[in-house]
Amino acid sequence: MSSTDITIIGNGSMARGIATRALAADRTLQILGQDAAKSQALAAELGANATSGTMDQAPEGQIVVLAVPFGAAKSVVSAYGTALAGKTLVDITNPVNMETFDSLVVAPGSSAAEELAALAPAGTHVVKAFNTTFAGTLVAGEAAGQPLDVFIADDDTAANSAVSSLVADGGMRPLVVGPLKRARELEGFQFVLMTLQANPEFTDFNWNTGLKILS
Repeated sequence: MSSTDITIIGNGSMARGIATRALAADRTLQILGQDAAKSQALAAELGANATSGTMDQAPEGQIVVLAVPFGAAKSVVSAYGTALAGKTLVDITNPVNMETFDSLVVAPGSSAAEELAALAPAGTHVVKAFNTTFAGTLVAGEAAGQPLDVFIADDDTAANSAVSSLVADGGMRPLVVGPLKRARELEGFQFVLMTLQANPEFTDFNWNTGLKILS
């Protein structure tokens, strides 16, 4: 039995942010990426509870986080195939058309999460989470002094519980919004938030904001 709790696919800024929160939650990590040196450097930066490897290796964690762009995530899920069966697969992607930055690349009535679920082998539990959080706020664990809200959508009770526990233990607030199809709305309103970050008229927005439900 592996002692690794979470595998993160990717070694960029979102991988660093989610890994930071996972370590704050006292989880052990495996960082896998195409560039072995980058994965090793990130694991070394994170500390003793993180190991590294390449995507030729099977994911050890029961929770596998896809911290790569949507197109790469589809390739990863297809390549891993049955190695993902029985695991909780966390999709953090936002399927934005990066050429135009004016639309999503998924069809109406669908989402990146649902497309990835269709590619995943039977028994894989896909969860949409962390797509509404930016990398820098994850490292800090907050935005504007407020703990982060992490919106979660999925169709499996056990997977829901596992991801919600990770979020809460990492100092954030899990907000379960419903079944996996709610990823459509999560991806849509995060797209709007991303366009605000890129709009020079909003000088205070620099990928440092967070979506927060206040009551």
